[in-house]
Amino acid sequence: MESSTTTSPSSTPDQEDQPETSEELRWQYAGGDSDLVGERLNSRDMRRRLPVLVRRSFSMAWRIDRRSTAALVGCQIASGLLSALGLFATTRALSSVIAAASDPARLRGALPAVLVLAAAAGLRSLLGTAIQSLSQRLQPRIARDAGHQLLIAGTRTEMASFDHPGFTDRYSMAERGVDAAERSLGQTQNLVSSLVTLIAASLVVATLYPALLALLLLAAVPQAVTAIKGEQITYVATVATFRDQRVLYLLRWWMMDKENADQIRTDTVAPFLLGKYAQAGARVDATTDRAVSQRAKITVAGAAISGLAAAVLWGAVFYLLDTRRISPAEAGTAVFALRSAAQGIQGIIGFGSDVIRSGLYLDDWANYVQEAQEHLIDTQRGTTVPARPQTITLDKVSFRYPGAEQDTLHEIDLSVRSGEILAVVGVNGSGKTSLMKLLCGLNTATSGTTAWDGIDVRDLDPDAMWRQTAVVPQEFARWPLTCRENINLGQPHPDGDEAVLRAAAASGADDVIDSLRSGLDTLLAREMWGGQALSSGQWQRLAVARAIHRDSGLLVMDEPASDLDPAAEHRIFTGLRALAHDRAVVLVTHNLTTTAVADRIICLEQGRITQRGTYQELTTTPGIFRQLWLLGLDRQLPGQQQESER
Repeated sequence: MESSTTTSPSSTPDQEDQPETSEELRWQYAGGDSDLVGERLNSRDMRRRLPVLVRRSFSMAWRIDRRSTAALVGCQIASGLLSALGLFATTRALSSVIAAASDPARLRGALPAVLVLAAAAGLRSLLGTAIQSLSQRLQPRIARDAGHQLLIAGTRTEMASFDHPGFTDRYSMAERGVDAAERSLGQTQNLVSSLVTLIAASLVVATLYPALLALLLLAAVPQAVTAIKGEQITYVATVATFRDQRVLYLLRWWMMDKENADQIRTDTVAPFLLGKYAQAGARVDATTDRAVSQRAKITVAGAAISGLAAAVLWGAVFYLLDTRRISPAEAGTAVFALRSAAQGIQGIIGFGSDVIRSGLYLDDWANYVQEAQEHLIDTQRGTTVPARPQTITLDKVSFRYPGAEQDTLHEIDLSVRSGEILAVVGVNGSGKTSLMKLLCGLNTATSGTTAWDGIDVRDLDPDAMWRQTAVVPQEFARWPLTCRENINLGQPHPDGDEAVLRAAAASGADDVIDSLRSGLDTLLAREMWGGQALSSGQWQRLAVARAIHRDSGLLVMDEPASDLDPAAEHRIFTGLRALAHDRAVVLVTHNLTTTAVADRIICLEQGRITQRGTYQELTTTPGIFRQLWLLGLDRQLPGQQQESER
């Protein structure tokens, strides 16, 4: 979701003061849902793309369940053969019925053909049931496999890949490909079924009188062109209204979300947002009305042309019948065959459009999986399993994010040792979080070396390295799991719940556990998922407990008390020294008074270390630390401020 610069229609008085170039909330989502897709819904693209998409759909099914896929294809072929057999038997049956008009005794001659017709119809019905069952069996498996491949690709990429422009947006687009994967097989088999029906009917028509086949194709052309053009209009309108429907959904969510409820009222912003809602709704109505009008005109014109072409076709049938070039029975069979062929053509056009749309979403999925393969951790890291780190060293390390024009960190020289607490201080944007990611091996240096006990992190087994790492990030995960699982993350300590409770006691999360309805077994999720919701401060205690429970050699805490009350904050920092006795602790904080617990402090400015020292040294030495520290002490009341100025 992003904004676009457009001329915003003024539908409410509240918006009259906005400049004409004011950016407007719009859904900008590249990928399958775009006007370009509507342009691709044409006969040429369908001819080129459909075979590829059909092959991909069946290959995905083949990888999941070969036996079911082979059975599905076999049933489709058998159904087509039975359709042709039934049409051929129709000629024999009609011949006997027509002959019986002058000689009733000849009616018995129709019995074998009628039996064939009945058997073919019955078998086709059974095959239809089998096809539906096989398709329903395969569809969810295909979607699950596509989702599994997507997760493997996404979770095994280097962290830096997420900083590549558009990488996360392409993941969101790929997510739609997972849904499309489930639909694609059903759409593909419907397309194949329509194609088989058309082939069977065309074969019968060609056998009866080859010229009719040419007339059938001639009649199908305007029908196909009209249907494709109608699909284009409908799809483009669907895309346009979908974008505004997303805006409507977003506005409803913002206005009704519990987190915003107080501000909706105190800011009296509801009328203004309702105006925005009305604007988006008006765009939906205008787009829908325009599309309905356009498709109606196309449909009327297409119906007239198709009707004329059909008249020529049926006139030819009657002419052939009148001139005795075909028999009445063959004419009757031709009627059934031509109707089947028309149904097949309609199915190919309709289901072909569906397959192309789903195929575009699947392209997004396939492209993301392929892109992720280029950033796989397993292909860019080593296999050395590290021990509990004693010293982590950065030697002239610089780091630049993908696509950035300049380095975020510049020639950092730093060592972090087990048994000590290192505090990192700096204003927003100084590079603190980037430095933490380098220490943890989440990112690798653009230049210079990050080493654990002398071994470059690029040579370490990444999973083994991260098992020796515990991180409390600023934006910590709030997993929809039980309280126990939110602390042990499915990696229990040999001491079981005792280790969980020890970690909780060290972080102050034991009070949180005591307040839960089922203790450690309580599901922590929003009420809509059947869980018990926690406050931000309670979640932060659990996040700290999670890091402590890992018992790793490196503990990184990035603003670990930002949502905590003073008592909870005091509890964590007074226990920090005990945690550091056998591990390296790195503390990132804006609260400079808490850095007094650190053995060493470094100050970052614009990606460079500009100061180093202890709390006592830095509070008495001119520099960024003392400046920030003095600002933190400047908390005088207004009356005191006036008194001091005298």
